[in-house]
Amino acid sequence: MGYLIGILAGALGGGLVYASLSLSLALFGGLATRLGLAVPLLLGGGLGLVAARFQPKREAPWPYLPLAALGLVLGVLLPESLGVGRGWDGLAGLLTGVLAGYALRDLKLHPPDRETWEVLGLRGLRAVGLVFFVFVVVFPFWGMLVASLKPRAEFLANPADLSIPLSAGLGRLLEGYRAVLVDYHFLRYIANTAYVATVTMLLTLFLSVLGAYAVARLEFPGRRWMERAVLLTYMFPAIVLAIPLYAIFTLLGLRNTLSGLIVVYLAQTLPVALYMLRSYFETIPASLEEAGLIDGCSRFEVIWRVTLPLSLPALASVGLYVFMIAWNEFLFAFMFLDSPEIFTLSRGMVALNSQEVPYQYLMAGAVIVTVPVMLLFFWFERYLVGGLTAGGVKG
Repeated sequence: MGYLIGILAGALGGGLVYASLSLSLALFGGLATRLGLAVPLLLGGGLGLVAARFQPKREAPWPYLPLAALGLVLGVLLPESLGVGRGWDGLAGLLTGVLAGYALRDLKLHPPDRETWEVLGLRGLRAVGLVFFVFVVVFPFWGMLVASLKPRAEFLANPADLSIPLSAGLGRLLEGYRAVLVDYHFLRYIANTAYVATVTMLLTLFLSVLGAYAVARLEFPGRRWMERAVLLTYMFPAIVLAIPLYAIFTLLGLRNTLSGLIVVYLAQTLPVALYMLRSYFETIPASLEEAGLIDGCSRFEVIWRVTLPLSLPALASVGLYVFMIAWNEFLFAFMFLDSPEIFTLSRGMVALNSQEVPYQYLMAGAVIVTVPVMLLFFWFERYLVGGLTAGGVKG
């Protein structure tokens, strides 16, 4: 039975590796591949059988090397499955050997028990889900990136070819970005967007820290009502508020200004920031702040010296959340801003969505809008996850 598990796990791994590699070569390399399932299943099942016999351990990774070498050799010797050369079949065999050994590590195979089947099933589902979601997430962004590097005629000639034509030269590849940044003034739009997003983030953090601390620590009439009302205001759709805000800001002279846009974003982000920070502040032991008060600190000194240092994960997550909202917001920027000198990135993208503007420029602008906030998200991801979950349980 243990050998049967190895064969099934290896066959699944072989099919997954060959299918992923075939799809990657077709989409990202522009290579016309053909996938025959007989060779991947046979190769994977054989390598899984070998892996079940010798069963590599997590603490002894060296058995993966023979499996990888065996998969490489068999991938080259067996009939071609990908149809793009022996080298790619050899790479697929190598990856299949590694995956077969990794899937069976630390499992009781002789004889297998219920836990073995459950763990193996979870590993299989995780591998399939990981590959699926990687392609779902990467494919749209890759298509956008490739479209931004190709002239429209070349892209429309073969839309299924998502390879990057490196032979065209760096200057031709980046022509769309040069035109968008210089000719369409996206450098100015980036500066405007960074200014609006940064100021909105700082003001939101400052006001939400004071408001959330007051709700979490101070006793005053209507505290519970205010706690719920703050989040209730966030549930109104933005489109419902757009027309009243447009009329009011026009009368006040705040329309078509970055300052007015910051006020609108502040009203959007402050309620949820208050709610998130209030939940986090309640997890901080009140005795720490009481000790600071006994030592002679004022309430503001306690917040600055005790509460804020302990709340850095929550502050980072709220700050990133607010920054991303202000960076990507379109509705109010489109309604409130009329002068090109103060356009934000999302408002400037409207100018690229025209039949007179090459499709390459539109995709280049989309990449410029997406990449900075995406990199920022990945950089602060650990703070975002920690800050969002830390306030979920008290104590």
